[in-house]
Amino acid sequence: MPLRPLGCRLNLELPGMGGGWRVCTPGGIVPTGDPLPLSGAFGRGGILRVGDLVLRPYRRGGLLRHVNERTYRTHLRFAAEHAIHRGLWEAGFPTVEPVGYAWRASGLGVEGVLITRLADGEAWPRRWELSTDRGGDIRRLIGSLCEWGLWAPDLNATNVILPANGGALMLDWDRARFEPAGQDLWPRYRARLERSLRKLGAPAEAFAVMAAAPHP
Repeated sequence: MPLRPLGCRLNLELPGMGGGWRVCTPGGIVPTGDPLPLSGAFGRGGILRVGDLVLRPYRRGGLLRHVNERTYRTHLRFAAEHAIHRGLWEAGFPTVEPVGYAWRASGLGVEGVLITRLADGEAWPRRWELSTDRGGDIRRLIGSLCEWGLWAPDLNATNVILPANGGALMLDWDRARFEPAGQDLWPRYRARLERSLRKLGAPAEAFAVMAAAPHP
């Protein structure tokens, strides 16, 4: 589904996040309404639902988060993620609708917010019992990324959404990049996802999703 071009507006308020934001969204729309914590969300905190939109602040992971949790050198990382996400959406990849991003000055850099449409479904770790039924859907998602040569280093089980009516959606394209042709990404994705499953204490049927086939 083609999306409208982004329009950027300056010095705006975001619900629950204060002012001073540069908001880049289709037509320059700005989320309005009462902010609520997003029920059932995984992440490092601060994820808000505003109507049918989700505002997800950028947060660093790993050891770096203890030194600098939310400040980035420039806004280009946010723009790059949105560009990849938008391309996947317009190509028909099963993901949530990308709406835009926002950023503002913070210390010696900037902080950012990713804005997406609310997805109907629950994160995979909250629905382990569906692993057997949805395993093929999850494998096909990752198989498509392998065929396109797109490496998403932050792929975790928590970024797989299982809608109530079937299928699977994938989130989080931060630092995603296209790799040179000829690389086999399947083993890297399998190792990345299995690491996530171990940390989450997933049942055996969840591990079988990636181990069941060398490549869809």
